[in-house]
Amino acid sequence: MIEASVNWTDKDRFVGAASSRHAIVVDAGANKTANSPMELVLIALCGCTASDVVGILRKKREPFTALEVSAKGERAEGYPAVYTSIHLTYTVRGAVSKKAMEDAVRLSEEKYCSVSAMLQKSAKITYTIEHAA
Repeated sequence: MIEASVNWTDKDRFVGAASSRHAIVVDAGANKTANSPMELVLIALCGCTASDVVGILRKKREPFTALEVSAKGERAEGYPAVYTSIHLTYTVRGAVSKKAMEDAVRLSEEKYCSVSAMLQKSAKITYTIEHAA
């Protein structure tokens, strides 16, 4: 079981922590001093799928030197303003085969990434893969 909580600090800021006992500042106000809850959802998606892809590439012994996953999300009009579409961009560096990268991303999306599985209930998730020099 994972547990999480937040404590209000001031204005629209909170300090949150979860079972891992690491703290994070969250800002739900208009003038952001930290990530908003919805920004953290995208960060969680990027982190979840990136860790899957890194693990799969390592298992396949693909010689990657860097991986960046970025996300752009569109939200619904009105409330609740859930994500309706999210586009992920995977940028990989190293001599990784195109097929290995495509397989790793597909496995993350279809089998391993819990965050993606939850978000797919409300959002269409698409992606592109870029090989950087």
